[in-house]
Amino acid sequence: MLLYLHIPFCHRVCPYCSFYKHTPGDTSIGAFVAALLDEARGRIAALEEKPRTLYLGGGTPSMLSPTHLRTLFGGLGELLDLQSLDEVTLEANPATFDVAKARLFRELGVSRVSLGIQSFTPHVLETLGREHDPAQAAEAVKILREAGMPAVNIDLMFSIPGLSHDDWRQTLETAIALEPDHISAYNLTYEEDTAFFEGLKRGTMDADEDRDATQFFLADDLLRAAGFEHYETSNYAQPGFRSTHNRGYWRGEDYLGLGPSAVSTLGGERLKNIADTAGYVLMISSLGNAVVESESLDAEQRRLERIALMLRTEEGVPLSLVDRAIVPRLLEEGLAEMHGDSLVLTREGSPLVDPIAAELA
Repeated sequence: MLLYLHIPFCHRVCPYCSFYKHTPGDTSIGAFVAALLDEARGRIAALEEKPRTLYLGGGTPSMLSPTHLRTLFGGLGELLDLQSLDEVTLEANPATFDVAKARLFRELGVSRVSLGIQSFTPHVLETLGREHDPAQAAEAVKILREAGMPAVNIDLMFSIPGLSHDDWRQTLETAIALEPDHISAYNLTYEEDTAFFEGLKRGTMDADEDRDATQFFLADDLLRAAGFEHYETSNYAQPGFRSTHNRGYWRGEDYLGLGPSAVSTLGGERLKNIADTAGYVLMISSLGNAVVESESLDAEQRRLERIALMLRTEEGVPLSLVDRAIVPRLLEEGLAEMHGDSLVLTREGSPLVDPIAAELA
């Protein structure tokens, strides 16, 4: 069982991000934190199995003030033994914390910070609408180390319009030199309801499959050479530092999502909270929950989701779940291999995971 908390606040809304988020505006963050804890009390108490991981995502959880962080973690600590969890991850923006705040993260029980750096190239950061610069990003890693954070992940993004091969190499080399425990390297995707998607439709931005593959392989080469294990399509870890929470998602574990827009999958039922912070606070105060959508997942839906997620991992997907008629061609073309009873994508197949998953379904 996994626990996710969605913190929707950002100082600036990035043009590529499709997650529910907004600037604080007139929102009472104190009222939001109180509602989040109220929801947690009701829904965690109803669980048959207690969570083994906690992940705070967003949005930008690290922009919460020390007072709000203490209130939130103090309330969660009354419901869960945070020190006994397998992993407590906090997403962070490099521009939102200093040494004192990083030490607070650790004091509160955070064991892993995921830094949304995306790039170490100034013009690419400008394209992405990020509020930090390369120096701040590098300093953020050093601050977390000084604070004694056990695990640090750096999020990077490639195949961004204007990102040259040399830009991407420089970003990767800079990230590696900072010696993080984990690096996530994501291929930019154009999501609906984002400024980037509108730019793609207008022709001011572009998608390029050859660029996707070239930059994927460059990351794979450099990260493997630096000792990182490639254990999921977009994720690389030093030995012993794989993300426990995310591996739970990929393996199909149940998860409880709290906060506006958060999704839960519990015992074959999928629930989604209202994607509106003010509406969320109101629903929690009046109803005790903020669920606005629910569906029961049938066996076929679960099979398709397992293919899409498990195929991304180094363990692969059991052959019993897939359309076996496609498998011989994938093996012949060198896009996949058989590891026991599981189909595992090769290095050449990894960047094609989404279309291959669609074929196997």
